[in-house]
Amino acid sequence: MEQPGPRPVIAIVGAGIAGLAAAFFLRDGPADVIVLDGAPRPGGKLAVAEVAGCPVDVGAEALLTRRPEGTSLIEAAGLGGELVPAGTTAARIWSRGTMRPLPARQFMGVPADAAELAQTGLLTAAGLARARQEADLPGTDRDGDVPVASYVAARFGQEVVDRLVDPLLGGVYAGRSEELSFEATLPALAGASRQHRTLTAAAAALLPPPGNGAAAGPPRRPVFSTLTGGLGGLPRALAAASGAQLRTGTMVRELVPAARGWRLTIGSAHAPQWLDADAVILALPARPASRLLAGVPGATAASAALAEISYASMAIVTLAYPRAAFPQLPETSGYLVPAVDGHPVKAVTFSSVKWPQLQQRAEDLIFVRCSVGRIGEEQVLQRDDAELTALAAADLAAATGVRGGPAASLVTRWGGALPQYTVGHLDRVARIQASLASLPGLAGCGAVYAGVGIPACIGTARNAVDQILAGWPAQGVAAGRQDQRGE
Repeated sequence: MEQPGPRPVIAIVGAGIAGLAAAFFLRDGPADVIVLDGAPRPGGKLAVAEVAGCPVDVGAEALLTRRPEGTSLIEAAGLGGELVPAGTTAARIWSRGTMRPLPARQFMGVPADAAELAQTGLLTAAGLARARQEADLPGTDRDGDVPVASYVAARFGQEVVDRLVDPLLGGVYAGRSEELSFEATLPALAGASRQHRTLTAAAAALLPPPGNGAAAGPPRRPVFSTLTGGLGGLPRALAAASGAQLRTGTMVRELVPAARGWRLTIGSAHAPQWLDADAVILALPARPASRLLAGVPGATAASAALAEISYASMAIVTLAYPRAAFPQLPETSGYLVPAVDGHPVKAVTFSSVKWPQLQQRAEDLIFVRCSVGRIGEEQVLQRDDAELTALAAADLAAATGVRGGPAASLVTRWGGALPQYTVGHLDRVARIQASLASLPGLAGCGAVYAGVGIPACIGTARNAVDQILAGWPAQGVAAGRQDQRGE
């Protein structure tokens, strides 16, 4: 009786959340899965570290539960029992030296209620008067994609951009609203704006009706969740549940077509190895993906479009304060800081308030997470850890009145972490996807495509897997591949 040959191979390049999600989706698929990453650990921008003896997230720290991809994957991986909701999501804005409430009825900073906006005190009298004019303006036409700042400022005035929209977008992308694409960063609002004359009405259409609404139905799901041990524990759990072979510390240097599939050059330049795979999923940031595709016939358009996408660097400064340092325990999850105010810290999370399990583990400490760095502010990140810690602590003291210094701290640097969805981003993504779709057995996923949040990245992984499997019978699956060491 003839014995079946070795199983075919799917190689996934990149062990961030998108690459590991793709591996998990392939766990019962037609091939062996190998995940390759040049870093010493899996997870990309998901990581846990100990601060004052307590594990805390030092990368992505919250999962948006309104999109089901994240929670569904966690539950499928057997971790559903570890999901915990945020204790609060109420946030503020530290603007002009005063802590102000973030309006409840706003969509990524675009106000849906002028009266509520007035009550926050965020705008000057002139800025508020200009914002109120939005209701009387005729519709603003858009000829293609436009920057967020120019479109919103044309409707509400520049103060709404500076004091509301830019801080919120800066918190997500570490970018600037005058460069970010309205269509790519605010797709729901862009769509709604085509159905309404005013942007106020468009924002309102995307929000729940005002009021309690408790009698109208069951309580709404929490906006954000995490895992009991932090989201940084998710990558290794996914890798184990996927059954894939995980190779960290393995840089992929070249990708070229092979007789039946693809050949990847891996390892060091002086002692290269080769891996042949029947299909490849590139779960990489834009620049390394562009370099790998540069040598692939038919992928020129994808390589060029990926090379156009820039990235912002940032740092997370985690501070652990004695409980007595805070005159009063904060009641909000944190606050945002407008870039126009010139502070190095752009966002602060009171982690012990947002995630009650941290408070339960370390009752005598208050953990605070400070996000430093916007695009164009790389010089701030060039300071050493001690200087960054001092900057963050000084900003926090000015904003909150916290007394004394932290008992422990940790600086985590994320160089080139966040892709910038600048004007024309959707066109670039369309060119990338069309180019990859023309190449059997090749797909891409990750934060560069359709959102930088965890659920969005998981969604792109699902799409990449579906693309690979849809073309699988037509690929003439090879009888299996073996690693080959160069002579």
